[in-house]
Amino acid sequence: MEDKKFIRPCTFIFGLLLALTVTTWYIGTLGLSGLQISLMVLGFALIKGQLIGDYFMGLKQVSGFWRWVVTLWLVLVGSLITYAFSITA
Repeated sequence: MEDKKFIRPCTFIFGLLLALTVTTWYIGTLGLSGLQISLMVLGFALIKGQLIGDYFMGLKQVSGFWRWVVTLWLVLVGSLITYAFSITA
């Protein structure tokens, strides 16, 4: 039997979460600002929330209403924050 080296999905997702976090941190250290940058960072947060819900809370295997609770909550909160940013810009 061959010894195949692979990365487990949760390990890959954890690496992706780290990469998004480091990217957000780097944007902050550069002092970048503006509506587009704020919305991009918000998008990263929404993606990270969805990945955590799917892979670490186990919602990827759930069907029906409970599968969409985290997604709907993220979309609602993200939409409200986007609206708040856009009316102040």
